[in-house]
This record gives sequence, C-alpha cells and structure tokens, in this order.
Amino acid sequence: MKLALLLNAISPEVGGVLIRGEKGTAKSTAARGLSELLPSVRTNTGDLVQAPFVDLPLGATEDRLIGSIDLEKAVLEGKPTLQFGVLAKAHQGILYVDEVNLLNDHLVDSILDVAESGTNRIEREGLSASHPSQFILIGTMNPEEGDLRPQFLDRFGLSVEITGEQDVKKRKQLLVARESFDGNPKGFRLRYEAGTQQLRDKIGAARVRLPEVSVPKHLLVFISEICTSNHVAGHRADLVIQKAARAFAAWMGRTEVEAKDITTIAPMALLHRMRNSETPPEIPPPPSQSESEDSPTDEEQDKNTETQNPSSISGQTTSTQDKGDNPDDSRQENKKPGSNPPPMPPPSSDQSDEVQQAGDPFRVMRFQQNDLRNLRSGSGRRNRTRSATRQGRYIKSSFRIRNNDLALDATLRAAAPYQQVRRSRHGNHMAVYIDTPDHRGKVREKRIGSFLLFAVDASGSMGAQKRMSETKSAILSLLLDAYQKRDRVAMISFRGKESQIVLPPTNSIDLAAKLLQQMPVGGRTPLPAALVETGALLRQALHKEPTLMPMVLLLTDGRANAGIGNKGKPLDEALFLSSKLKDEFPQTRFVVVDTEPQGLIRLGLAQRIAIALGAEYFMTSDLKAEQLIALTKR
Repeated sequence: MKLALLLNAISPEVGGVLIRGEKGTAKSTAARGLSELLPSVRTNTGDLVQAPFVDLPLGATEDRLIGSIDLEKAVLEGKPTLQFGVLAKAHQGILYVDEVNLLNDHLVDSILDVAESGTNRIEREGLSASHPSQFILIGTMNPEEGDLRPQFLDRFGLSVEITGEQDVKKRKQLLVARESFDGNPKGFRLRYEAGTQQLRDKIGAARVRLPEVSVPKHLLVFISEICTSNHVAGHRADLVIQKAARAFAAWMGRTEVEAKDITTIAPMALLHRMRNSETPPEIPPPPSQSESEDSPTDEEQDKNTETQNPSSISGQTTSTQDKGDNPDDSRQENKKPGSNPPPMPPPSSDQSDEVQQAGDPFRVMRFQQNDLRNLRSGSGRRNRTRSATRQGRYIKSSFRIRNNDLALDATLRAAAPYQQVRRSRHGNHMAVYIDTPDHRGKVREKRIGSFLLFAVDASGSMGAQKRMSETKSAILSLLLDAYQKRDRVAMISFRGKESQIVLPPTNSIDLAAKLLQQMPVGGRTPLPAALVETGALLRQALHKEPTLMPMVLLLTDGRANAGIGNKGKPLDEALFLSSKLKDEFPQTRFVVVDTEPQGLIRLGLAQRIAIALGAEYFMTSDLKAEQLIALTKR
C-alpha cells in the first residue's frame, strides 16, 4: 500500500491507487499521511505552499465537484462569473475519495476523466472554461459495502488489498503509538520529523530523476507477456506497469528499469483487472537481453505471424472475452460478521426432513424499481426515486419549492429577461431584481433501498434432484446483492400444512443467509397459506412506511397440494389469492422464480401463478447475469 502511494507521488501519471480492505485498517490514515510527504508546490503568484489535500465528501454535487456559476456574484454584480470546484483545489495535490464505491457513478466518471486528461472542462449555465487539474487520485473502499463497476476499476492505475494486522506484538505497537499520539500530538510529530523530511527529499529527487529513466526493449516485451498471460482486457495495464516501473526505478535511484521492478509492480496493476481475482497474477520469467537481441524484429514477427497463422490476429481478442464482470462478487459471502440465528421450527409429523446445502452463489442480474414520480426518503443503492429531503442529486428545477431548497441558478435565469423593466420601475439600486414568480425549487434524485420478501417453497418436491440446493444458491446470490444495495429482507418458508415467517423484516443479510442454510425440505406444498402470509406481511410493512417499494420473490415449482379451506383445489386457491395480491398491492413488484427442473415434461404451474400475480417470471438459471442477454432475446 505504501509503495503504491509513493509511486503515485513520484509520477501522478501512474493513474492513482485504489485501496481495498476491511474497515479499521488505516486506509484513510495512510492517504492523509502521504500529503505531508509531497514537496511544496508553486502557486500562480509564485509562492511555495504545501501540496493541497482535498477530501471529497460523499454528498458532493456535480456542480461542487466540477465548478459552476458563482451565484453570489451573479446576484450582487449582475454578471455571470465562474466558480471553480473541488477539482481545481486539488491541482498539484491529492484528491482523496473515501468509500469511493458509494459515490454516485456520474461523479466517479467525472473524476476519472479529469485524472486521466489532467484538464477539467466546465460547461455550465452558458459559461465555458477549462483549467489544469493534475492530482494524485486515492480512493479507499470496503468491498463488503459493494464494489465499483468494472469500467471504473480499470481506470485506477494501481490497486492493493489490505487486512488487519494479525501479529500480536505489532498490534500492541499500534496501541502504544496511538496512545502516544493522543497524549502529545506535537511531540509525536517532532519525533518522526527527520524521517519525514528524508522521505520528502527522496520523493523530490525521484521526481527530478524520472524523465531520465528508460525501459529496455526486451522488458517492454516482458510487460506485454505478463498482461496477455493474465488475460487482461485492453492496454491500460501495459501502460500503467511501464509508468509505475519507471517511477519505481527512479525511487531506487536508477535511470534504467530492471526486470525486478516490473515483477514488483505488476501484481498491483493486475489485481483489479484480472477476470478471476481469486488467483494471484502469473508472472512469467523475464527474458534476458541477449534473447531479445536474437529475436526477430517487430516487422519480421508480424510477417511470420501472418504467414503461419492468419487467424491469430484475432486470437488475443477472443481470449479476453471470459465470463464475469465484477472481480469481487465471488468473495462477498465470507466477509460479513455472523450472528446466532433463531432455531428453525420443529417439523410436522408428515414431513420427511432433509437439509440440503446451498450451492455456490453467482452474480445476479440487476433488479430495479425506479419511480421518479413519488417523493421518498431513506438510503440505499437499488432504486432511483425523487428525494423528499434536501439530499440527492439536483437534476432540474420546478415551480414548487420543497424544504426551502431554492434553485438559485434557475431563479436567476427566470428573472433575467425582466431586469430592464424592473430597473426602469425601481431604479438601479439592486444588481438583480427577483420577484416571487421567479422562484424555482430544486428537484432532487437519489437512490434508496428496497424491501425484499422471500417466499421459499420448502416442500418435499424441492428435495428431488437437489433442487433445493440450486434454489438456496439463487436465494443466497440475491441476498448478497441485497447486502450491497442496503435492502431490508424478510423470509417466509412454506411446507407441510402451513406457512410461517422465519425471518421478520431486518437489515441483517447475514442472519437471513444462516437461516437459509438451515432450512429443511419435506412435506406438502401449502402455497395458498404462503400467499396469505405474504399479504399480511406486506400490509404491515406498508402501514409503517406507505411510500415503501416492496419486492416479493416467490421461489416455487407451483405444485400446490395443501389448501387453507375445503372449497376447492389448492392450485385454484393459489391462483385466486395471487390475483387478489396483484390488485391489493399495485406498488409491489412480484417476481416468480420457477424451480421446476427443465425436461421434456413440465407442468408449468409456477408460470400460471406468475400470470395471476402479474409477476415477472424467471427460471433459476435466468437470474445469472450472463444469461441476461439470452433472457432479453427470449
């Protein structure tokens, strides 16, 4: 981690560093510590000042980040003036984003674009401007809170993963050092001032030496071999390794890159770009310089390749099209703290109980319930909605002002055409005259979590062909997705002659996962009872929070054979109750996952339930993200 930070301090062209690790592992402390090691920078007035360290808050708006019109000057002076944002303040310093995975995607994209180009271009309210913005980008995140999208991960130059210290003696040293700092912060800093100055001088010397550092041609081939052998898409990894290796050589006091520099740097550049991050990067042995001199030139190699294997030109592209978009999705199930779940209820006498273990989780397709008409509060990451508070992204203005959230830019634009008339009426005592009809309010958009209600068929038919194992795998995958999106979950299990709530609404995804692992199968399929229980739980949740956006996921094969009355067949009861749920809860999204095995003979009962519910219908395999294209075509 410290090496990755130092390399960016020497050469910001490396592209920043993403530090991933569990909470409380000094990620932020390390980022802030780097700011004191940077050499002084010269301002526009010629003064030498400490390099800036700018901490971007999660609630920052796009205007605050990029820059916008200075409303105060516009009101006082009557002319549009540009106000620079956070990206201008971070020039020649550090831009630090804590919990970067929780930042809005459009802000992350803007930051990465400027970090790569070194220039921030502003187009706001009829104003156009640009300014240099060259900074060291440091992002920290806890993967348990969800990961960055793959295209954002690739834009970070280096990535490192850290964990808490396990050595008891070193943990004790941490406690002693922290206690010493809290007791006398100034004395603690003075104790390490000499070492800090040495590091600062070494970084400055490496920056001066960097333009002289070269990379031998045979090591450029070595970099390419490392990236191709690890199936890295694109060429950004090659460039990052080259730039970081030059910075490392400059740090070590050399003017030529060596093979050991590349083997040291490569894992940090490949960690977040590999298709499978569970396996460490493969670093082939470096070629010797003599072998490189004996090898054919690039032109000869191209001719030989075209002659021997014309199709090999496209072979590299084909090899990089592996499945999987998010390198951290397969690690999420082991990273959340545990708690003791309540015991499962005793089985009824007609059940032959069996507990099947869940299969491996997979990355599920995206479920969203966007509603941009109604106002809601809360937090989360799943659904887009209009914000009922002053939190969220300002997307447009309206004639109605809520929560005293005045849109000054829109108000000024509304008042602008009437200034000459109002000045002739009132005189030139004010720079801008604003009347009540000019007032505009901000319309904000935010993301909130959802309420996921799982209704799980645990009857005896689910035990055949290990279907419950596949169903648990699907539910576990959905639970992991719910954890990342900050949803609340509840779970209903139905088997034998009744249905019951095995998990009331809770934010503990870990508890739901443990209950799922213990859930047995056996007995009949009381689907009507499950639908009645679902309706009762939805009424209770919506009574507490009328603007809630619930989602019911019914996982069953639809083979209802236990009813709640004696007036008809269980399947007919289930179809009738499904239609009632559809009419009573129009704001609820119903999803039916058919667990019936595929084969020549299929009853298709779950699909009939889905039609009666007005629900989306999926097979278990359809939930996998890689099946999304095929599902859309179907």
